Amino acid sequence: MARAREHAGAHAVPRHPTDAYHDGMQQQNPLDDPAADPFAVARDAAARIAELTGVERHDLALTLGSGWGAAAELIGETTHTIPATEVPGFSKPALEGHVGTLRSVALPNGKRALVIGARTHYYEGHGVRRVVHSVRTAAAAGATTMILTNGAGGIKEHWTPGTPVLISDHINLTGDSPLEGATFVDLTDLYSARLRGVAKQIDPSLEEGVYVQFRGPHYETPAEVQMAKTIGGHIVGMSTALEAIAARQAGMEVLGMSLITNLAAGIQTTPLSHEEVIEAGRNAEAAISDLLAKVVAAI
Repeated sequence: MARAREHAGAHAVPRHPTDAYHDGMQQQNPLDDPAADPFAVARDAAARIAELTGVERHDLALTLGSGWGAAAELIGETTHTIPATEVPGFSKPALEGHVGTLRSVALPNGKRALVIGARTHYYEGHGVRRVVHSVRTAAAAGATTMILTNGAGGIKEHWTPGTPVLISDHINLTGDSPLEGATFVDLTDLYSARLRGVAKQIDPSLEEGVYVQFRGPHYETPAEVQMAKTIGGHIVGMSTALEAIAARQAGMEVLGMSLITNLAAGIQTTPLSHEEVIEAGRNAEAAISDLLAKVVAAI
């Protein structure tokens, strides 16, 4: 039986009557029901997080992608760590490098951060509702700032593995959107210029780039990378854009940051592999996590 646990304590958290997991068996995810209201599921998830943590409101949220995980330890004191599977709408992450937990962190400035280590990728085939559920849950929990991080391929040759890059805009090549119906959301300045400015005050050497989200899970072909470059892209990956759209719909201020884990196909001459991504993330984790922690402290 999965148990939520306190970071600094050992007492058990009582199970919830509507917990999606019983004796290790997963029931159907409520977001898989086409008739379900995804925002209602997000509200249920936020209420469950509040119940498990005793924290009624989180001020900001971070999704920590490959290489960014150590930031959770640096931004403040983790008071509660919850298996994501204890929260409605979440599922176990399919990708190595994502820890599958939600953490409530007390920041030195008195604010609360919700740290999401349970990202669902579009290529997992669960639908876009599940992809953006963590963002909608964060918004329902009170967060007004969403920080999205990822590991990605770089198109600019001087962006060597380990380079952090601020996302200034994105190109969504998934052919999908988290918005349903006649929902017209302006995406101008989706990635906050103010927050990018805060990050550049911490590290003036930070460069910016346009992130291109592909569907995955296969890596891009050299021709696709050249296409991305031609249409204005600088970074290629398989996450973030759909989540950012959902965050904008929720009225959140968005900061996006990519860790360049490799040069994109056709830019580097060696074959791409997920092991390479994980290794680059490990090598850069201390430096980029320290950077992100300083950015969070300055927001």
